[in-house]
Amino acid sequence: MSATRRHLLARTGTALAGIAFSGALAELFAGTAAATAHTGDVGYGPLVRDPAGLLDLPRGFRYRVLSTEGRPLRSGEGTVPGRHDGMGAFAGRQGRVHLVRNHENGATAALGVPTVAGLTYDPAARGGCTALTLDRRGSVVDERVALAGTAVNCAGGPTPWRTWLTCEETEAQAGTAGYGKDHGFVFEVDPADPRRSGAVPLTAMGRFPHEAVAVDPRNGVVYETEDAFDRPFGLFYRFLPHRPLGGPGSLRAGGALQAMRVPDVPDLSAVREPGTRFDGVEWVPVPDSQARRTPIRFQDFGPRGITHAQKLEGCYWGGRSVYFVSSYARAAQGSAADHHGQVWRYDPDRGHLTLVVVFGPDTGVDLPGESPDNICLAPGGGLMVCEDGDGAQHVYGLTRRGEVYAMARNARNTGTADDPAYGEFAGVTFSPDGRTMYVNCYAPGTTFAVTGPWR
Repeated sequence: MSATRRHLLARTGTALAGIAFSGALAELFAGTAAATAHTGDVGYGPLVRDPAGLLDLPRGFRYRVLSTEGRPLRSGEGTVPGRHDGMGAFAGRQGRVHLVRNHENGATAALGVPTVAGLTYDPAARGGCTALTLDRRGSVVDERVALAGTAVNCAGGPTPWRTWLTCEETEAQAGTAGYGKDHGFVFEVDPADPRRSGAVPLTAMGRFPHEAVAVDPRNGVVYETEDAFDRPFGLFYRFLPHRPLGGPGSLRAGGALQAMRVPDVPDLSAVREPGTRFDGVEWVPVPDSQARRTPIRFQDFGPRGITHAQKLEGCYWGGRSVYFVSSYARAAQGSAADHHGQVWRYDPDRGHLTLVVVFGPDTGVDLPGESPDNICLAPGGGLMVCEDGDGAQHVYGLTRRGEVYAMARNARNTGTADDPAYGEFAGVTFSPDGRTMYVNCYAPGTTFAVTGPWR
């Protein structure tokens, strides 16, 4: 074990943020050569109060509200659903951008995704995706249902062939909660023409409370996180497709699902020191990927067991590794130890797993809302992290050198998840040209486009 610990503070106007990093961050922040050479000031300055009371940004940045829950869809299919969550941005023809947005709706959600023929999996379910098309000026020219009849669509991830994999964060079976079909699957969405992808569950990728996915662009292996709310908590998976990198629809051909085992580490929360590296990571076949009788995390993986972690959420590919987030761990809820967020890196070429980032409580000062959630690489060479917790909600930037700064603050957040104005951020992503950051406010569901002097 070796690590260089640094406690880093950044003023956010009303609060402080702190984080601890391992010594090697170059691959984590895999930006452009120009970004690598940048040595200017940290961030973009203090956040400026928004007179409209929606989104506080640094001076020089502007936002546009692209979509708000409850308003009519441009397609005429109904109204914009609520609970905006994970999101992906894809290049379209003639400078257009296609956004695919998840809606984390359960069976009783007030603003569900409208059912549309050919795009609906289970008419009794209220989750799914909507797709927005923006012209070269950034104006919305179309907004329609992309997938309906799914449940609790949380995060997901893009594929190398420019489709979106949306994840159901549930394991509800047919006959429970009013559902007519089993749930807990991944679905593929074509952002330019959702009817080409339809509403087909990718069952071979497993049935469990999915959170996010990331695809190795070199060989098509798909990595998946599980956000389970009860012990023994979730697993980190990889899916070996029968048709790797086969393009749209290829994941329907099936494959093999495996779970990660770190020898002698039953719970990742017990690892506290950034820079800790584990060699010899193992991948164990999942006994029953459809969880017909027993949820996967409860299944028998042999006498050596399997490795669990609480709140496995964001997942993305960067450089030659996959990164995944554990939002928090609480010993009082059954974890081996407490933390306010971890970022892990798995290097498939070497079989190494490394703890790269640790958020509180022993890293100096915590993030105000404690927990990192959705996460993405920024074109300028840094990382954008959506905060999920109590109190004020932010999008934070992390530079290649490890400094933390506030990029956005929800000006209307009241600070509690029980309040109807609870506004965690989600789905942060960038336009293909890197000039616009798109991000969702969870509730009331709002999609923003942020432009300004990005470095």
